[in-house]
Amino acid sequence: MTLQDETEDRKYRAPALEKGLDVLELLSAHGEPMTPSQMSVVLGRSVSELFRMIQVLEFRRYIEATTDGYRLTNRLFTLGMAQAPVKSLVEAALPVMRALASATVQSCHLVVPTDDQIVVIARIEGPGDLGYSVRLGYRRNIIDASSGLMFYGRASEAAQADLKARLEPQYGVDRVARYITAAEAAGAQGYVRRESDFVAGVTDLVAPIMGADSIIATLITPYIQRTPPVCDIDTALEHLRAAAASISEDMSAVAQP
Repeated sequence: MTLQDETEDRKYRAPALEKGLDVLELLSAHGEPMTPSQMSVVLGRSVSELFRMIQVLEFRRYIEATTDGYRLTNRLFTLGMAQAPVKSLVEAALPVMRALASATVQSCHLVVPTDDQIVVIARIEGPGDLGYSVRLGYRRNIIDASSGLMFYGRASEAAQADLKARLEPQYGVDRVARYITAAEAAGAQGYVRRESDFVAGVTDLVAPIMGADSIIATLITPYIQRTPPVCDIDTALEHLRAAAASISEDMSAVAQP
């Protein structure tokens, strides 16, 4: 970069805005409430520097105070959901998800990747009194999530390279290599079926939703064994894969010129 480029670059900087964005990105990556003092340490800024930013973000309802510190609200999630591609995906998925939940008597979730995390953007509760689901906007590190295996295993080569480059500095080469091996196996298989490492008694069933040239989302059934079983797990997986294929077909059609 030349001196002129650096001058132009700094000419358009907005330090106050950058501080506010730093706070939002930190809370998103951290996943748990943080106090201003904790933010100060991680961001390398004084508490007084961040105080006004935190006040404004709270007033505009991007963050909220809890007993443990500040956390993100769903405002950014709501703004993102208003974008046309996401609306099209959710609109295409919801009727199929309702039919899936009815057929399996289980809840289901629609999940998309965002940087090195996954986020739930739609859900349908299972019919009846018993079920398991997570809130809209729920996030988890992609390397830990069952759907994260599919997001690497069915991604394009460019997307795989980008995700690998994001993960290795955080988790180390060895752990990322194990993740990639499992993800490639899941991608080749076309689905994920594994015991949840987050909730005992739940089996994660995951199928990819494909766009024109790569994976765009996953459809998940957190399967709970009932006694007696209403829909056995093998049948539930078949329904899930058929539902994901149906949504994929709709989304591929939308992507056509």
